[in-house]
Amino acid sequence: MIKVAILDDYQGVALSITNWSEVAARAEITVFQDHLADVDLLVRRLLPFDVICVMRERTPLTAEILKRLPNLKFICSNAAQNASIDVEAALRQGVLISATGGRSNGAPELTWALILASARHLSAELGSVRSNGWQTGVGNDLQGSTLGLLGLGRVGSSVAAVGRAFGMKVIAWSQNLTASAAEAAGVTLVDKTTLLKESDWLSLHLILSERSKNIIGTAELALMKSSAWLVNTSRGPLVDEAALIETLAKRGIAGAALDVFDTEPLPTGHPFRTFDNVLCTPHLGYVTQGTYKVFYEDTVYNLLAWMDGSPIRLMYR
Repeated sequence: MIKVAILDDYQGVALSITNWSEVAARAEITVFQDHLADVDLLVRRLLPFDVICVMRERTPLTAEILKRLPNLKFICSNAAQNASIDVEAALRQGVLISATGGRSNGAPELTWALILASARHLSAELGSVRSNGWQTGVGNDLQGSTLGLLGLGRVGSSVAAVGRAFGMKVIAWSQNLTASAAEAAGVTLVDKTTLLKESDWLSLHLILSERSKNIIGTAELALMKSSAWLVNTSRGPLVDEAALIETLAKRGIAGAALDVFDTEPLPTGHPFRTFDNVLCTPHLGYVTQGTYKVFYEDTVYNLLAWMDGSPIRLMYR
């Protein structure tokens, strides 16, 4: 019988959010809710499986790992692309990789959850109420403040629309952003220096690449207002982590609201877990009922098609 592994099902919902009965009738399904970062332990776990279902980039499948998995025939990856899979190595081994659809509302919605929570100090205020206290601080107004967007694609444009609804001034910059595209989104195009200097809330919405890695570093953080917040729901390595830790430690900016990190899960004892001017969430951007439903419904479809020898929605051929 075909052996199928579902990885990193942190919440234990993969098998309940859609109907796997047709797959279960023809395959042995094993769900792993924990995350293994150790390569040797991971290979030992995955060695028996013909199929690996990965949740986005939670578990990278590098060339080193793939070459040690001779039984692997099919990788079911959620979303349209997955930068953590060594596609060329997989294809050389004859391993197929399928993609799924998704939803685009999760990241913009979480971005605003983080901005609002930061503006009103919700973590501290909730903690005060739960410990039988009352008000501890004074919140910040969004109306009249400046929202700066580093990237104005699909997610950035959605974030911009909400910013305008709150009565914020919305400005944006990216390396390829044009004035006409910014105008179409109701946003003012500025240069990078202006974006950094004027933003009260600087929100990152870029695809991670060699060009965008560490696009926010020591020099960029030094240009930001001491009262500004950095918000990152895109990818951790867009920001030089060491530079951000140093800046936050000396209160060079007011704070950071972060959903993504260089290493995930975030290591225990990491400074971001303890700084009082950091609001952290555990990469929740796409973690919604609707998105998971699309991911796993498409995964089931792709698995059944693969087992039947029928056409499947392949990410790469």
